[in-house]
Amino acid sequence: MRTFLLRNEDVEREWFVVDATDQTLGKLAARVARVLMGKDDPRWTPSTDSGNFVVVVNAEKVHVTGKKRTDKVYRYYTGYVGGLVEHTFAELQARKPERIIELAVRRMLPKTRQGRAQFKRLRVYAGPEHQHQAQQPKPLAIA
Repeated sequence: MRTFLLRNEDVEREWFVVDATDQTLGKLAARVARVLMGKDDPRWTPSTDSGNFVVVVNAEKVHVTGKKRTDKVYRYYTGYVGGLVEHTFAELQARKPERIIELAVRRMLPKTRQGRAQFKRLRVYAGPEHQHQAQQPKPLAIA
């Protein structure tokens, strides 16, 4: 029995669309990360980037459980002295709802060159419209 290894030239990428309306953030991000990595494909090979494209719509309607809406804090550092910036989930959802899903998915992907390439295949939109109708994306169910 020989081990099958998928080659880069044999990768066939598909487009999927996910509606984030009333979805839990963590479950949504975990499912999207798996599709971006290509782990749902039976031909998945660790050394080959065989992931698909994912379009997430209605990012503004994603929800979290418990008190995360007020207690979850997103931090980043500007590089200046005293430049720590903090936003709660509610603030970030009001200002940039796409950023919440992007951060959740990025942190679930590998921290390698391959992970950065996989993240580039994610498209997130706050509203229901997106500009990828020409790719004929298939709906992706989140269990």
